[in-house]
Amino acid sequence: MAKALPSRKCAFCGQGIRQVDYKNAKLLNRYINQYAKIETRKRSGNCARHQRMVATAIKRSRIAALMPFTTR
Repeated sequence: MAKALPSRKCAFCGQGIRQVDYKNAKLLNRYINQYAKIETRKRSGNCARHQRMVATAIKRSRIAALMPFTTR
């Protein structure tokens, strides 16, 4: 029988954050892995709504050259 993952509360819901700002690269770096890929919802612990916002903010930040597309 597989172990169930511990239920985590979304960090954004807990802090009452309604929008994720693409200019806050320091916050967004927490949600990418060492290969500069966006972490999944299961790993990050975000709710679906905030995970979509984080993914969109990371993509916008990359286009604005605030975050790298790759690590190489």
